Amino acid sequence: MMSANQERHLLSIKETFMKLIDAKYRKGQKEHEGDLWRLTREQLLDEAIAESIDQIVYLLTLRDKMKIKD
Repeated sequence: MMSANQERHLLSIKETFMKLIDAKYRKGQKEHEGDLWRLTREQLLDEAIAESIDQIVYLLTLRDKMKIKD
């Protein structure tokens, strides 16, 4: 069983995620003017891999920046 604080924290995460995914999906649709359903499975996989690589680059860069003293 979760505490009230944990429930509030989870709700906050879910609300933030909903806002972020809505904005991201709409931005991607506007930029690419396409429908994800039109992509083949292979194209979807390639796009997912590319996004994963971007995520690792951002995370490693952030880790490096966090090591630097301001």
